[in-house]
Amino acid sequence: MSEVRQALVTDHRTIVECVRRWWGDSRTPEQAHELSLLLPKLFLQFFSGTSLVLEDDTGIRAFLVGFYSADDEDEAYIHFVGVDPALRGQGVARGLYTTFFQRAAEAKRRHVRAITSPANTGSIAFHRAMGFVLEEGDHRIDGLPVHSDYDGPGQNRVCFRKELTPRAGSAA
Repeated sequence: MSEVRQALVTDHRTIVECVRRWWGDSRTPEQAHELSLLLPKLFLQFFSGTSLVLEDDTGIRAFLVGFYSADDEDEAYIHFVGVDPALRGQGVARGLYTTFFQRAAEAKRRHVRAITSPANTGSIAFHRAMGFVLEEGDHRIDGLPVHSDYDGPGQNRVCFRKELTPRAGSAA
């Protein structure tokens, strides 16, 4: 039976191994390793309370690393999400996002942000289906608003924003 729980610092090594394994089918080992570098341990040292893990008796099957902004009390951010390829297309990522949205709303966050590469059409479609809107960028690629050099020279990104519905009992 699968269970969603708060991430732990001790999950870091396993999550990094999952990224390298789960993306190994679509990337070279070097590219999968490079992707795993987007998840330094500090994310679980400082944001485990807002990050999620889906686990069953075989281990970690999915995760979401997200946090609440320290500078803007209305904002939350989803940094990285991974789902075991055997579970993709079964609503697992949708469930993690929904749990994150609910918890962020309970923490009185009003917006959730996320980014992806303009080439990641699957991620763009998923975020749109989850109710995110694309934020205007400084140019367009294939009709998509793109933010040039967002993550450094040549690292263009599509930026998303989702408005959260305030939870009952929270201030609007």
